[in-house]
Amino acid sequence: MLYLDHAASAPVRPEVLDAMRPYLTGVFGNPSSHHTYGEAAASALDDARSRVARALGMRSGDVVFTGGGTEANNLAVKGIVLAALADGRRHLVVSPIEHESILESADYLRRFHDVEVTAAPVDPQGRISAVSLHEAIRDDTALVALGHANNEIGTIQDMAALTEVSRSARVPLHVDAVQSAGWLPLAELGADAIAIAGHKLGAPKGIGALAVRGRLALEPLLHGGGQERGRRSGTENVAGAVGLAVALDLAEAEREALSSRIGATTQRFIAAVLSLVPQSALTGDPIRRLPATASFTFTGVSGEAVLLELERRGVVSSSGSACAAGSDEPSHVLLASGVEPSVAQTSVRFTFGRDPLPEDLPDRLGNLVAESVRAVAGH
Repeated sequence: MLYLDHAASAPVRPEVLDAMRPYLTGVFGNPSSHHTYGEAAASALDDARSRVARALGMRSGDVVFTGGGTEANNLAVKGIVLAALADGRRHLVVSPIEHESILESADYLRRFHDVEVTAAPVDPQGRISAVSLHEAIRDDTALVALGHANNEIGTIQDMAALTEVSRSARVPLHVDAVQSAGWLPLAELGADAIAIAGHKLGAPKGIGALAVRGRLALEPLLHGGGQERGRRSGTENVAGAVGLAVALDLAEAEREALSSRIGATTQRFIAAVLSLVPQSALTGDPIRRLPATASFTFTGVSGEAVLLELERRGVVSSSGSACAAGSDEPSHVLLASGVEPSVAQTSVRFTFGRDPLPEDLPDRLGNLVAESVRAVAGH
């Protein structure tokens, strides 16, 4: 079976598991405890925090460990906006193609805290222009929250230009880097807040991080023991934090070579599908896209039926975001990009991992996709 859904979740790397094991067994103390066991755990947590901060271009004290990317985005969007309400800033800017953790956080703020939300439009490739972001920002804007790279179509935003717009307007920028971490450089983003998730990088599920620059006020969502400098109460997942730091270090060390190698494989696969399947269309930006992501629509056939046919042939992929799996609604990302609802429901996403692949895989995989689409169309 060929697994091509790494954007949903990647396997835990052996190096990560080895690094975590001591903190699941012998060094099991609570890092808040003032004894030998607790101090050993606290030391490991501090080291992990410093390593994550370095990869994100932040200071160690800026990093808050969370239960994953969804919590990190919730904490950023809700926490920063709620803290800004006292200053009369009750406006939030997002885009219509953001992950549900950002869009639903925005909707929560709208419904329960009278926050006004503006969605800066995207073009047919899912790109946000500096002009549209500038037009969306107001004097009372508390936060701009945008994804670095889209989790469904793989489009990479021009974050340098968007960061410059938010900085010029003196509005904090939160970047959802859950999909881009490990594939794109994050230390140079210059954002005020950055979210990442471990299970996209080869760390376990259930660990993530939000880095928030120290000067930026953040209202906590979890209250209790005051851990994470009062920004996220709850006993810290020491083993998970260690695993996240190791996975991020490995990904950073491999990033350039890996992106080049996997990117070449992905581009050959895209070319094969487009040439072999007449009704296929690539979604997202054809150039500025994540190197491991290829997403298509297949007009006239059901995307879910194609997925089932592919799995029968030994290929596992998805129709888009795992968080929306099972929904009968067409992708909000594709709809916002101008794709017709009937066409949006034909989408299939393939996301490659880090392991080397056979040289002939792109062509073989392209043929398998073509056979699956023909089989579905013939039913």
